[in-house]
Amino acid sequence: MADVAERAGVSTSTVSRTLRGLSTVSPEVRARVEKAARELNFAVSRQAASLVTGRTGTVAVLVPTLNLWFMGSALSSLAPLLRSAGMQLSVYEIPDLAERTAFFEHLPARRNADALLVFSFDLTDEETERLDDLGMPVIYVSQHVDGRPSIYVDDVAGALQGTRHLLNLGHRRIAFVPTVGASGFSFSCNERLLGYQKALTEAGIPLEDDLVVSARVGDKRSAAEALGRLLSLREPPTAIFAEQDEVAVALIWNLRRNRVPVPERISVLGFDDQPLADWFDLSTVAQSPSDMGREAGELALKLIADSEEEHSRHVVLPTHVIPRATTAPATRGHEDGEPADRASTA
Repeated sequence: MADVAERAGVSTSTVSRTLRGLSTVSPEVRARVEKAARELNFAVSRQAASLVTGRTGTVAVLVPTLNLWFMGSALSSLAPLLRSAGMQLSVYEIPDLAERTAFFEHLPARRNADALLVFSFDLTDEETERLDDLGMPVIYVSQHVDGRPSIYVDDVAGALQGTRHLLNLGHRRIAFVPTVGASGFSFSCNERLLGYQKALTEAGIPLEDDLVVSARVGDKRSAAEALGRLLSLREPPTAIFAEQDEVAVALIWNLRRNRVPVPERISVLGFDDQPLADWFDLSTVAQSPSDMGREAGELALKLIADSEEEHSRHVVLPTHVIPRATTAPATRGHEDGEPADRASTA
């Protein structure tokens, strides 16, 4: 830094202010300092800076897996936001029990980050308390945690809107297919089931356990088994609301394989609006993980910069229904829950 200051003809404190992006440096001086830094291949030492500021210049992210559309979309908006603020992103992926145990035993994010973002992670009370002891802002993303900063969509409202969409099309036998085996997402699953049930109740339609059948994400056989259970009912559904788009697409694939027309015989609705929803022309309830990642990054920067900032803030993002080609009005005779044509369910 002293070398840069000498070449630019300024003090080392001016170099420091310039490289930290402070507005107290004039454009002319900033240009001289940046030119000198480039000529000398100067790079800020984060380790040295942390000794002075007590900060690492890093935001850590804890995720159960990176192999999901949601994670990729959220991180793709979070990373450039942090870079523009001069921060780095560090990711901790802990997909299995052994790595999870090691993470919470050693807490590697401690002293290596200024904030931790916890993405869609089902934590025990003990694990949540361990994170409370990190001594840094901990922000929960895609989940609601009482008394702690959280960024999430209103899954109940989204599922309520989606089910109303099907009800408004005249469907009265509506099934719901929640997911199993989706690491870290039970919060959203439970909330979406609640929204589905709430919509049926307000419409005066009794809840039926037989119309709620689980399926595994990315497993055609599991979707086929769930579909077999639904089509074996005395009164099969005329519409299916899948908790995730991937499950909805697997259900449609199996329906068409069995020559059950979609949406003429059965309407199918998903949740998320992943890119594959557009490709399959799937009706769905849309959320924006990129907006969620951006909101999480902005909140992290605020909490890092101001320790007095509200640390229990909740940011709730909206959802909206996107009708496409997989939902249509219920066919005549199915609106009142009459048994379907046996040939169409064979």
